[in-house]
Amino acid sequence: MTTHLYTNDIFTQHFTPEGHPERPDRIRAVKKALSDPRFDNLVRFETEMTEENVFAYAHPQEHIDAMRAAVPEEGLAKLDADTTASPRTWDCVRHAVGGGLAAVDAVLTGEADNAFLAARPPGHHAEKTTAMGFCVLNTAAIMARHAQKEHGLERVAIVDFDVHHGNGTQDIFFDDATVFFASTHQMPLYPGTGAKHETGVGNICNAPLAPQDGSQQFREAMRERVLCELDAFAPEFIIISAGFDAHVRDPLANINLADDDFDWITGKLMDAAERHCDSKVVSLLEGGYDLEGLAGACSAHVARLMDG
Repeated sequence: MTTHLYTNDIFTQHFTPEGHPERPDRIRAVKKALSDPRFDNLVRFETEMTEENVFAYAHPQEHIDAMRAAVPEEGLAKLDADTTASPRTWDCVRHAVGGGLAAVDAVLTGEADNAFLAARPPGHHAEKTTAMGFCVLNTAAIMARHAQKEHGLERVAIVDFDVHHGNGTQDIFFDDATVFFASTHQMPLYPGTGAKHETGVGNICNAPLAPQDGSQQFREAMRERVLCELDAFAPEFIIISAGFDAHVRDPLANINLADDDFDWITGKLMDAAERHCDSKVVSLLEGGYDLEGLAGACSAHVARLMDG
């Protein structure tokens, strides 16, 4: 398999308050983990800033303008109770989306079999008109629309295994049958959405987990709900919102997954991609706040992307 990695040191320049879990060390931990010799065959690219017009794939222009204007010239500015902007945040957002679009292009043109984007801030909590949950704009949603608009795809799937529900992605595609969104997540937990009855127009699949659930419950939810509905949707392309905060070490939740679980679900999603879309998969980093847990789980995920 040819796997591309897209990242950039600029992602350490998005600053958050002292003690905030979504911190620059997250990117450093991922970069260090992926410098191990077993990842020597990763084809590595530095992200480039995208033009802002693509943000309108997922967000109205008024909101985009407001987010840009909220970025301070110095210090920190609050976008909501736990979402912060610093002077390089907008550049980081443009790099994150730019890397995501480059990854989509590489996979859909056959340059790569799959790809992983290691960027921050994350995106899956960003709704159409709301920045929240550490997220400014929704990178995965913009990537999905890019795949449709620039590559002519009709059915794109986004599968989110972050421990927090991807409310932003659900919000953006809730009434759009051309994009399938599936999420496993702890419930109850922030942001409070993601109940089984939230099904959109039949394109939304939520498989909530209870506090203290572990590998068995996670794999059952994936097999019995998410993977079945993904097969029924028959996507032409799969995007993975890869949050690693369901790891047993993570401080923000109470799901007890191990590195092997992230290897397993990556393999299952790759199997689905092989059945439906010539193995076309792009994954991007969402959550994961214990640095050791993040490094181990992300390593397992990327190693499976490389190994097939």
